[in-house]
Amino acid sequence: MRIIGGKNKGRRIVAPTNLPVRPTTDLGKESLFNILNNYFYFNNITVMDLFAGTGNISFEFASRDAISVLAIDEHQPCIDFIKKTAAQLQYTNLTAIKADAFQYLERHRQPVNIIFADPPYDLENIEKIPEIVFSRGLLKPDGWLIIEHAKNQDFSKHDNFYQQRNYGKLNFSFFSNFTEKSANNSEEKE
Repeated sequence: MRIIGGKNKGRRIVAPTNLPVRPTTDLGKESLFNILNNYFYFNNITVMDLFAGTGNISFEFASRDAISVLAIDEHQPCIDFIKKTAAQLQYTNLTAIKADAFQYLERHRQPVNIIFADPPYDLENIEKIPEIVFSRGLLKPDGWLIIEHAKNQDFSKHDNFYQQRNYGKLNFSFFSNFTEKSANNSEEKE
């Protein structure tokens, strides 16, 4: 994997082969960050990366000078790799925490600008992620939740669903506090 933007643009990172991960492809990551670049100033945002795995997405935000990046994963070897790599890259804005993502969301209190979640595609209860995020107010008013998922997962019925983008087998669903659905509903109420 490589970092595609920011101060470490082009830097290759080689993760141990024994990590239980499926990193976001460079093409998918580049497409995602092209979208985010149109909506956010990276040096003004806080980020939570759930199911962080190799830290691929966390490193990208840290390289682009996000204020803070929380990398959450339940596998200690993943956390160890993220911490080691963050130290090598001198990312003082990245914190890796060993925790179950669902439990962490239930405990976390500070809203962030972006929550990125890349759970295993076959994980049960993926649909609970947006429920927890929005019921607990974990996004700032302009914040986004982005879930990477398999093609068969459909989040379009969720009240905060905004859009889905497909990149081959890779799918991103975007959620926000303010969606076209909620805008249409408020217009109908007037």
